[in-house]
Amino acid sequence: MIIGISRNSKYSPNHLQNDAAIFSIVSDFLKDAGYEIHLYTEDEFVEKRIDGDIFFSMARSQATLRRLKTLEDKGALVINSPYGISNCIRQPMTELLINNHIPYPDSIISPVASLDISRLSYPCWIKRGDSHTIVKNDVCFASSPKIAEDILSDFKKRQISSAVVNKHLYGDLIKFYGVSGTGFFHWFYPSMSLPSKFGLEIINGEAKGIAFDERELKSLCDRTSNILNVPVYGGDCIIQNDGSIMIIDFNDWPSFARYRKEAGRNIASYICRQAKEFTEKKKKTA
Repeated sequence: MIIGISRNSKYSPNHLQNDAAIFSIVSDFLKDAGYEIHLYTEDEFVEKRIDGDIFFSMARSQATLRRLKTLEDKGALVINSPYGISNCIRQPMTELLINNHIPYPDSIISPVASLDISRLSYPCWIKRGDSHTIVKNDVCFASSPKIAEDILSDFKKRQISSAVVNKHLYGDLIKFYGVSGTGFFHWFYPSMSLPSKFGLEIINGEAKGIAFDERELKSLCDRTSNILNVPVYGGDCIIQNDGSIMIIDFNDWPSFARYRKEAGRNIASYICRQAKEFTEKKKKTA
């Protein structure tokens, strides 16, 4: 039996149907592979104190992650790991990527209450550091101290405790999706695609098609996936004018909207392989 936990709508801003779709596709592939699948919402999972050995999860609420961490600590298999999901919160993600020498924008991490806007270089991005992105105003472009002041005022009103400030990078914005260990990896220019979650791609403008090494991009993303402990991943990077690659965001289990069926098949394949290894190891130690 494998237990699936869907994502609370709060954590699917403008992507509720897309997130539900990839979750459903993965569930169907797992059923086709012969597994008994039990599905729960985050609230159901926590309230009913669901127990088990093998989970696949798109959850992001703190209550769900705490419960999953307890189960994982007791030996359960959880994909993605709740610890990895927590690593994708902006502040810990920034710290982990910088400390592990992943190419990443120059950044400042600060409590919102004490962030000095006179220290900032403009333009920059001011992002909430204490959570995954929930609403559009959690990630803001600041071209001047006055705009930065307004952003921080809004953060304070919403009781956001910490902020991450990233230097704005010029170049082509790229979105990527991957599933570690499967060979599944795709990238695309969001400026040439359907409307995005929040429309922030307009800041960097239409992609110029700057040449870069695609193998280097995949290698960098796989390495970042390993550091953050999220084998099912997506994110954003900037291809700078010299072709160098800078990761600017990394997410646990995105919607895979452009490649949903292919992604679902590969995610299910990854879960099946991990579940088989987990079960065989458990039998040997029984």
